[in-house]
Amino acid sequence: MNARRHLLAPSRIRTAAALTAVTAVGLGALTACSSADASGKPGKTGKYDVVASFYPMAYLAERIGGDHVHVTNLTQPGQEPHDLEISAQQTARLQDSDAALYLKGLQPSVDKAIDQSGIRTKVDAASLTTLEEHGSEVGGHAAAHDTHEGEDEGESGGKDPHVWLDPVRYAQIAEGVGKAFEKGDPDHAADYRKNTAALVKQLDELNTRFKDGLAHTKSKVFITTHAAFGYLAERYGLTEEAISGLDPESEPSAARIKDLEKMAKADGVTTVFYETLVSDKTAKTVAQDAGLKTDVLDPLEGITDKSRGRDYLAVQEANLKALQQALGAK
Repeated sequence: MNARRHLLAPSRIRTAAALTAVTAVGLGALTACSSADASGKPGKTGKYDVVASFYPMAYLAERIGGDHVHVTNLTQPGQEPHDLEISAQQTARLQDSDAALYLKGLQPSVDKAIDQSGIRTKVDAASLTTLEEHGSEVGGHAAAHDTHEGEDEGESGGKDPHVWLDPVRYAQIAEGVGKAFEKGDPDHAADYRKNTAALVKQLDELNTRFKDGLAHTKSKVFITTHAAFGYLAERYGLTEEAISGLDPESEPSAARIKDLEKMAKADGVTTVFYETLVSDKTAKTVAQDAGLKTDVLDPLEGITDKSRGRDYLAVQEANLKALQQALGAK
């Protein structure tokens, strides 16, 4: 199973609580921004109408657009973005919008709908930064552990779409979105520039907090259910060891589990991380077998009532604290 499957057709186990969760309001400054959910009816709103494919894109649109935009998030609160299938109503919303913000390759039905639409401004976040090849191991251990007897780690590797979890890459995307909004809605270009600069500044500060907060830790290795945090690991000198690689559907082999148990003991790993929109069953099984704890590391694919924070910045701060605790930050 390769990463293309992950990018084009993965689906994950979702909890009932996540499916029924209600989207929380973001920063106070965003409350004035009129934002619709995926069921919003077509029709001009009197603002710059932006359709966003999932939460990280919607957050950028709201922060950069401010009062001048009306944002529709195609992915329902608590829905796993990879599972999204565009409805006829959502297609109509796309056709009537001024701009679409998405990450090509993550949601194939969105890619197809946007490609076939007549939207004037199409912003592909993947084109605004760089995507890298990631597998089950990302970071310091990847080079040392690039061969495993009886296991093909390369099966889980490929282009990693989770660029928004790296504050530096996310800032690059924000800058590109800001320029696209300026061009698409020149009457409000000055405000878009101002809002973009403010967001990039906050992301730069977040990057500094991650860098400083993870500079001195007892361990540099953390385990996740699947490889969503490769960019973050690379940015801050950590090693992500994923149970199932990029594809959350793939089942870990007995050899992989055994390798993780040995690595955990050797590197002082204390915690197996799972995600808010994914079942914690695998994480708890591996943790129990290895005598480890479990905790949440949120990939920020959607904000729910189970999220440790009400917007991107708050959840990333919670992720930082979880990593600091698990890694023994000094």
